[in-house]
Amino acid sequence: MNTSARRFVFSGLSFWIVLVAVGLYFVLPLRQKLRFGIDLVGGTYITLEVQTDKAVESELIETMQSLPTRLKAGKQPIPTAKSLETNEIMLTFGSPSDAQAAANFLKNNTSRSFAYEIATNNNILTMKLPTHRIEQIKKDAVRSNIEVLRTRLDTLSVAEITIAAQGEKNIIVELPDVSDPQQAKAMIGKAAKLEFKLVEKVGDTPEDILYELDGILPKDKEILPGKGEGREKGYYLVSKYTDITGASLREASAGLGGKTNVEAVVKFKFNAEGGQKFHQLTSKNIGRRLAVVLDGVVITAPQINSAIPGEGEISGVRSSAEAHETAMLLKSGAFVAPVTFEEERQIGPSLGAESIRQGVISCLVGLALLFIFSVFYYRVAGLLAFIALIYNLLLILVGMAWIRATLTLPGIAGMVLTVGMAIDASILIYERIREELADGVTLKKAVNSGFSDAMEVILDANITTFIVGVVLYYFGTGPIQGFAVTMMLGIISTLITGLFFLKSLFNFVIDIFHVQKMKI
Repeated sequence: MNTSARRFVFSGLSFWIVLVAVGLYFVLPLRQKLRFGIDLVGGTYITLEVQTDKAVESELIETMQSLPTRLKAGKQPIPTAKSLETNEIMLTFGSPSDAQAAANFLKNNTSRSFAYEIATNNNILTMKLPTHRIEQIKKDAVRSNIEVLRTRLDTLSVAEITIAAQGEKNIIVELPDVSDPQQAKAMIGKAAKLEFKLVEKVGDTPEDILYELDGILPKDKEILPGKGEGREKGYYLVSKYTDITGASLREASAGLGGKTNVEAVVKFKFNAEGGQKFHQLTSKNIGRRLAVVLDGVVITAPQINSAIPGEGEISGVRSSAEAHETAMLLKSGAFVAPVTFEEERQIGPSLGAESIRQGVISCLVGLALLFIFSVFYYRVAGLLAFIALIYNLLLILVGMAWIRATLTLPGIAGMVLTVGMAIDASILIYERIREELADGVTLKKAVNSGFSDAMEVILDANITTFIVGVVLYYFGTGPIQGFAVTMMLGIISTLITGLFFLKSLFNFVIDIFHVQKMKI
């Protein structure tokens, strides 16, 4: 290895070349790793309808499940039966006096937010939701489902996915640059409602179970299908209501377990309250089977052999990919109310091919003008600044591909703004180098002094702009967030390239080519 090659290998510039090469290796081809916004390449437009009546029903079920515990804590009569009617909870007591005592207790010992109209008729206590509370529950259901969708589809808020309410119970979802709409629909449509219920009876068909019940299914029971594989094939009679659900989960992750310890499973852990309920349920029902129900299907129904603390695992998943998807859905939370697909259509680029072409041309013209200005005004130093600028843009693209951000036209505007700021940093450095050279110092020393002296000013300017980007990202939505993300990535890459890469480039030229003078 000759001297020049050895100097190059051990120079600071080689590190930067290796860095960008490794980055490009992991993100190329960029078209596959870098998402493009719906304004550039189009995408899929989906309209969902939220079954808001189910949200009202869930509210009633949750209240109904908590009533026996609340009455017991207040030393009041406990209902012998409970059921749901349209927007009403019906509790049956042993006598009219018991029903009246429970009604008086609930009226006098609940907050205003409880918001139920309570009445009695003989030994039946009725609790009805008022109209204004029903409307509020429906609005909250749409809002909560939007947040669940946003968590599932756009965890970091960088994918430029539009999720918004439309009307009273519809949600629109715009998925940019979607290669597999069916996969996205499958993820959107899953309710991810996890429940744990004791198994009452098992049968090969629903009719087998109904035959044992003399053809009458109790109001508080339901028959659910098994997943259809192995031991879980068949149907299960379980309680319609339970207070141990996925809402009490603290963690959910994919892993290995099962009987062989190498099966794909979903491991879960409850919060303190859910863990206590789960422990009580399993400790009181040793020897019985516990159904793990996901979206109305029994995934697994193992026998309870001992009291189980607030964690466990869900077996019966087909693959590790399904385990990861199930864990992600559980962590994102269940829909407050189920959704149905009302409309789906493919849409083209909203800006049109001509607008995109003009946007790209404007960026290229801007880069060309910057190149001409840099070389004309700073000669060789200007060429080095332009090389640093290209390196800067590569770092931004690598960063966007790494965080799976979506590139939109506002994002491109953020990149153009970054280009201007990057040139500004080079100008500050070069002017300081000029001053040092005018004082008669050597080129090597002038370069080192120029970079170190300009660092504080460059940091001040970029940090203040970065703060603006953080504010735009936090308070903005959609295109504004896309602009903020590319601007913040650009600022970080500008600091890296302007303060470190450009300096290494200067030192490389000076050392390898033994440059003693340079017109700046």
